[in-house]
Amino acid sequence: MSVGLLAVVDDILAAAVKASAKTAGVVIDDAAVTPQYVHGLTPARELPVVWRIALGSLVNKFVIIIPIALLLTAVAPWILPYLLIIGGGFLCFEGAEKVLEWFGLHHGHADDGPRDEKKLVLGAVRTDLILSTEIMLISLASLDPDFGIWMTLGALLVIGLGMTVAVYGAVALLVKIDDIGLRLMKSASRRVRRTGVRIVAAMPGVFRVISVIGTVAMLWVGGHLVIENLAATFWHAPHDVVHAVTHAIEAAGPVIVWIVETALSAVAGFALGLLIVGVVTLVSRALRRTPATEDAH
Repeated sequence: MSVGLLAVVDDILAAAVKASAKTAGVVIDDAAVTPQYVHGLTPARELPVVWRIALGSLVNKFVIIIPIALLLTAVAPWILPYLLIIGGGFLCFEGAEKVLEWFGLHHGHADDGPRDEKKLVLGAVRTDLILSTEIMLISLASLDPDFGIWMTLGALLVIGLGMTVAVYGAVALLVKIDDIGLRLMKSASRRVRRTGVRIVAAMPGVFRVISVIGTVAMLWVGGHLVIENLAATFWHAPHDVVHAVTHAIEAAGPVIVWIVETALSAVAGFALGLLIVGVVTLVSRALRRTPATEDAH
């Protein structure tokens, strides 16, 4: 009996590792996006906030995504692409807003006060929901369809837990590297102190780079989700354009093809994000004017 159980566990772990390999790109994006939500907090609050976001990510995967994905795969698989289009559009919207903020254009009200942890965690968990949805759906599609419901569920749970630990473990390390540098600066060794100084001096630049990477990741993943799932539903044109471009440069090698495909997805995501920002801005202004008009009457 124990040998049979070990064999089942081994099959689940092997399937989970194989399926996880296909989600590496999205996992890297998730790890790049998250630190920007924590940057700017007091050092004492960084790890607690990362922990709360990680718990929210587990809730996303275990309570929302996996049950709904398994249910919809069984009864209404046609609806999944539409949900991913909506999720991709949201990522494009958030990414475009951040790019506009780089140029001093704020869609919302500027906030120079202390960051609201509840809103911060909610925003991070909301973004994680979309990225985690793609991770789990890619994993689900990579599993053997004859695996069985319980084996599939077990593999998805292993993948969800493993990905969450990997992403938020990396995020926790990133946000605490400056503290490690400060401790090194107190060392008796001059060489160690210099290393600590370099680490501390480098971290603002590192976080700026991570913020840019995270924003580009939002646009890339969002654009990719929309393009791929539009092609799976009712509009093939964007996907055909990307396919034609990447096919034309296949001789340059897979790395160049990936870079070009990623760039095209990010540009498409930014264009869609700007469109959504424009619509949201117009609707927000219209809603603000309506009460003012009513008060005037």
